[in-house]
Amino acid sequence: MPFPFLKPKTAAQSDPMLGQPASFGIHRYLQGSANLFEENRLLKFAIVGLFGITAVLGAEIYSSDQNRRTVIVPFGAGGDLYVTGSKPSTDYLRAIARNIVELSGSYSAYSAGPQFQELLSIAHPSAYNQMRDSLNSILDDLSDNPTLSIATYIRADQPVTWTSSEIIVPVEKVRVIGGVIRKFRGNLKIGYAIENGRFWLTHLIEDNFDAETR
Repeated sequence: MPFPFLKPKTAAQSDPMLGQPASFGIHRYLQGSANLFEENRLLKFAIVGLFGITAVLGAEIYSSDQNRRTVIVPFGAGGDLYVTGSKPSTDYLRAIARNIVELSGSYSAYSAGPQFQELLSIAHPSAYNQMRDSLNSILDDLSDNPTLSIATYIRADQPVTWTSSEIIVPVEKVRVIGGVIRKFRGNLKIGYAIENGRFWLTHLIEDNFDAETR
């Protein structure tokens, strides 16, 4: 049974076009098309703006990563030891050079194994196998000559220099075997790379080593 307070819609109420001129329908169609075009244009502007914001944020994140400072301070060390992006500080290079010279250049049959393992822990994956084979050959020499020992010192009369991929350290090497002492002087070239704020060892080359003349 229909509710008495609900009145059925008349034909004029159900059809807004009823009683309107023909141009009224065309006007409504054009108005609707214009509104849709305007909405599409605003949507395009919003998408372009979103891409722009994403690009700016990406650039900011990249710049922040390049300028991020990773501070590494070994026990008992001092100075400004840091890496900014892919650029290590001067004090950092000097400190890491001292450590590498000590680990790779001063050893005996008893200490070489653990030292070389520590050295390999910072070897770059691309250089690991070659460096491991080179250090293993030294271990073989030590097993054949248990009285052999090597001590290497950074020379104070020559400067330590470096490039973006190599540290050149003037050193003096003292070789002792069976009570016989020989001294050599030359340069230890330490290849390195900085990736994601981490120092990697890429090569160790002894260059221009000559026996000291007296």
